[in-house]
Amino acid sequence: MQTATRKRTLRLLSNGLYVITSSNGDRYGGATASWLSQASFKPPLVMAAIRPESNVFECLVESRRAAVHVIGCGQKDMAERFFRPTTVTGWTMNGEPFAPGLTGVPVLQNAAAFFECIVRHICRLGDHAIVVMEVVEAECRAQIQPLTVAASPWEYGG
Repeated sequence: MQTATRKRTLRLLSNGLYVITSSNGDRYGGATASWLSQASFKPPLVMAAIRPESNVFECLVESRRAAVHVIGCGQKDMAERFFRPTTVTGWTMNGEPFAPGLTGVPVLQNAAAFFECIVRHICRLGDHAIVVMEVVEAECRAQIQPLTVAASPWEYGG
């Protein structure tokens, strides 16, 4: 298999862009993710591939809680803020205002939609860990067109 062909082909998968946040005590983590999908109706499960060396992964492993924020087409700047390491100043994370959600994790106030999760299983294979999470709270604040990797200026996959 040719590497270039594999990359080009796998980048055709339709991936959205999301910001995942978590916290444990006074430690916070946030990261933009694109490898996320619903995995079950009953119970409502999602699965995400997350880099194990990231702050958000360390926080969700410790707290077993996370929030997933759906990024809209007009929110590329929000997605880009979470490509960088997590910084928290007051009630802002990477410049985005947040408040504690039902599970205590940081919920971004400018996200049009989000759901909070409890971590149910973590599988470490390859360079990303697969995290299976049960959705325990959800809110849709506005109808949006979700931002996809294909509609963004970025590439991830392959």
